[in-house]
Amino acid sequence: MRAAAFASFGGPEVLRVMELPEPQAGPGQVRVHVKSAGVQHFDCAVRSGWKPAYGLEVKLPQIPGNEFAGIVDQVGEGVNGFTVGSQVLGYSLLNSYAEYVVVGEDQLVSKTVTMSWEEAGGLTGNGQGAHIALKAIGVGPGYTVLINGAAGSLGSIAVQLAKEWGAKTVIGTASEGNHAFIRSLGAIPVTYEAGLSDRLRQLAPDGIDAAFDTAGGEGLHAAVELVKDRNRVCTFYAYDLIEELGFRVVRGERSAARLAELVDLHLKGRLQIHIRQVFPLSQAGEAHRALETRHGRGKIVLMID
Repeated sequence: MRAAAFASFGGPEVLRVMELPEPQAGPGQVRVHVKSAGVQHFDCAVRSGWKPAYGLEVKLPQIPGNEFAGIVDQVGEGVNGFTVGSQVLGYSLLNSYAEYVVVGEDQLVSKTVTMSWEEAGGLTGNGQGAHIALKAIGVGPGYTVLINGAAGSLGSIAVQLAKEWGAKTVIGTASEGNHAFIRSLGAIPVTYEAGLSDRLRQLAPDGIDAAFDTAGGEGLHAAVELVKDRNRVCTFYAYDLIEELGFRVVRGERSAARLAELVDLHLKGRLQIHIRQVFPLSQAGEAHRALETRHGRGKIVLMID
């Protein structure tokens, strides 16, 4: 099968299309003919040589990619929820930048007809990440919430979930060119520059109850300054500062149930998945390069087929 993989660690240039053996579905597993795969910072970090604390095994040549959508073409013994031809989206820590990926049945949900392949391939990682983060900081009815880096894929989904879960006010930091987009999601946009804390006090005179950081910088420091309870602040960016700033480490398991909840919100028109840019599999390295600029609005996706 064709796959975008790397045989050595390094920059985006190490990613190239290779011919690798097709995986086969075992008991309880499903093989998916991949149509689209989302591009995540996690993928870039693994490609660069980062090894997460939970012991992910990387074997060179390695196919990155931890979210995908496609059509089931093989089911293993004991699989009851899906059949050949089922349209699905799902997740796997690795191996999604390929024509075929094999995962457990419990890592898939059905794709709706209202969701494009680009949207389906790009929902799982950032969608579940935002869900995990906002649950961890307890966002709920009446809250005033700060999302730092609100225009990116992770931040924009977090804005929408905060509104969906009853937040009274959602404030999103973003560059000025993305302010109209932030407003369209139901949040109040504010620029990152120096003096952010003062601008936030004007926007939220009664205080900020919780903050989710996806961008670091001034926004993270403002969250530290303005949110009284550090347990109500979460970062998915400045991991090296968590201990210094007194945050708790937020981890959560992705699940089919959580993913199904997000798919249902999209079906009901209450969750947008903004696609920033689509690349063919042959340009996976360029997709990584674009993502690593950390500029831009929404999700980057690879189209495999």
